[in-house]
Amino acid sequence: MGLTSNTVLALAVLLAVLLFVGTVWLWPKLAGRTWRAVLGRIVLLALTQVMVFASIGLAANREFGFYASWADLFGQEQEPGVVVDHDTAGGASGPVKVTGKQSVNVPGGAKLQVGGQIQKVEIAGRKSKLSSQAYVYLPPEYFRPEYKDKKFPASVVITGYPGTAENLIKGLHYPQTANKQAREGTMQPMVLVMLRPAIVPGRDTECVDIPHGPQTETFFAEDLPAAVQGAFRVGTKAENWGVIGNSTGGYCALKIAMKHPDRFAAGAGLSANYMAPIDDQTGDLFQGDEKVRRESDLMWLLDHRPAPPVSLLATSSKQGEDNYADTLKFIDKVKSPTRVSSILLDSGGHNFNTWRREIPATLVWISGRLKA
Repeated sequence: MGLTSNTVLALAVLLAVLLFVGTVWLWPKLAGRTWRAVLGRIVLLALTQVMVFASIGLAANREFGFYASWADLFGQEQEPGVVVDHDTAGGASGPVKVTGKQSVNVPGGAKLQVGGQIQKVEIAGRKSKLSSQAYVYLPPEYFRPEYKDKKFPASVVITGYPGTAENLIKGLHYPQTANKQAREGTMQPMVLVMLRPAIVPGRDTECVDIPHGPQTETFFAEDLPAAVQGAFRVGTKAENWGVIGNSTGGYCALKIAMKHPDRFAAGAGLSANYMAPIDDQTGDLFQGDEKVRRESDLMWLLDHRPAPPVSLLATSSKQGEDNYADTLKFIDKVKSPTRVSSILLDSGGHNFNTWRREIPATLVWISGRLKA
């Protein structure tokens, strides 16, 4: 039974209820001062509290997607395909390997021409020598005969740290939302490449090319688009590509769009930070390299680098988000030819519920700035 399954959560809640009832029922029998009675009370109280907290933790994990599996929870999860042959071209051992397929959870989604498809893939970076698991959403039009020669716009979608790529499907509903809005005509059909920013297991690299370390910015900005273009019918120009992210992924999205306008036309940062932090999860990202440190600060880029010809979207809320003041500052610093838009909510915390409120408008926005 998986960590996020309904069965596990139901069992945890049932055990918590049974232990609570058992504690109330047995308490009179354990009211004595003997060591057995005292030990019995301690055991019952401890077990009840453990199961109550376990139930709350499992429910919170299902809602916010902190961990995808038991192995992920206990630090045993390892991303597949870390060691790859970067000298081969195409075929099963090429830069994109499909490892699974699933339908999209929408009405009629079992039919490819109605729901489209989500493909689980492994993406190998030829330049960065990094690889990552990802999910690629292919819209229904991708499978329709009249679109067989069409190349679609694509957006990279990056979740927060330490989230999982599954969060973007199960928690934030990107494929379902894109499918619905394309059907309603509010956005064009688009391929989504969904993954987490932690392509180096166990480390928050903040999409930075770490000196003498993992080249994660190169993976996202160069390797990933090149690999996807070789495996799917997507455009190959900057005007065909966007990048979206929430939290850490939002910082990555804005930075990648700003620093790589030759590859991306638009970037949307939902609840983004504007500077890569240094903490126990990141380690030393800059290794004393002042240039890398400066260019990891989006405010510094706006002040000291030529304005790139890209569109940016920043989101925050007046109550509940710590980045509200910085978001206003970021918006104020943007200069032409960069274009900037915003979603500013009256209230909303740093959580899935807030991002689910922003994602529909974000997809419409980025769709309007990309070409097929």
